[in-house]
Amino acid sequence: MTDTTPARLLKLLSLLQTPREWPGGELAERLDVTPRTIRRDIDRLRELGYPVEASRGSAGGYRLVAGAALPPLVLDDEEAVAIAVGLRAGAGHAIEGVDEASVRALAKLEQVLPARLRHRVSSLQNATVPLARGDGSTIDPRTLTTLASAATGQERLRFAYRSREGTETRRQVEPYRLVSTGRRWYLVAYDLLREDWRTFRVDRVSEPFATGARFTPRPLPGESGGGAEDAARYFARSMAGRQPELRLDVWFAAPTEFVVARLPPTLGVPEPVPGPDGENPGGEDSGSGCRLRSSCTDSLEWVALRLALVDCEFTVQGPPELVEHLERLGARLTRAAGAPR
Repeated sequence: MTDTTPARLLKLLSLLQTPREWPGGELAERLDVTPRTIRRDIDRLRELGYPVEASRGSAGGYRLVAGAALPPLVLDDEEAVAIAVGLRAGAGHAIEGVDEASVRALAKLEQVLPARLRHRVSSLQNATVPLARGDGSTIDPRTLTTLASAATGQERLRFAYRSREGTETRRQVEPYRLVSTGRRWYLVAYDLLREDWRTFRVDRVSEPFATGARFTPRPLPGESGGGAEDAARYFARSMAGRQPELRLDVWFAAPTEFVVARLPPTLGVPEPVPGPDGENPGGEDSGSGCRLRSSCTDSLEWVALRLALVDCEFTVQGPPELVEHLERLGARLTRAAGAPR
């Protein structure tokens, strides 16, 4: 190979990774080589494991098709910046569906980004003001990527941590997994000073630093397989012990599909049923209602807010403390609406 061949192959691969078929002549023109050179380069890509398909005829050309394995992805500068900014925005606000795998992808991408592109990503993010949802916490994506990289690389971490009461402590841990609830990120880790497992809210973590010291992961209490599912189960047990469980029983005067689209999945999935006492909670013309029966450990304030944001009539049958909170909240809102102007 000549010195220019590797760079040309990368550029050719970048073109082929767009969802279209490229005529050989157009590829040759783009890369300033002969069609014969393009054919040789295509053969080299196939030898490297890239499934390049060729079609014959005057309108024929080359296209990259799905293979048995994922070959290395080649991105140009603009594509890399766009992906990094998108992942940072999603990870920083714990958007539902952006889970640990997305954070690991962001950590890998930022690790290989050239300095000039990292600066562009940071500049774009710093110049953008997100519209906060109000029910979650903003996190510095660099904190998430540091935690994710340390957990993946089995590397001990040091960081500052602020408790619910505002007490600042320094921690040294063996990070196990990140867990996303859709509202917040948590780190499951073994605390070396306390010699026990802990869960840390990531929005209360600051100054994370990977020490470089490697460790062999310990088994989680009560788990044997290891992995993300074990971390999720351990986290659920840990949180259940901190807050009282709310057993929800709620009727919605709207179809199941309407409610599911607006209700956080962490609160459960309602089922289509008639309303209280066999009546349709929305009246004769409102169509089928649905009923939510589930358990959660979220605060009364947050649950009440999320039920109201479904934007339909609903009736809470339980728990009693949620009913009482809604009564107080409704009275307060009524007084606010009737205040003199």
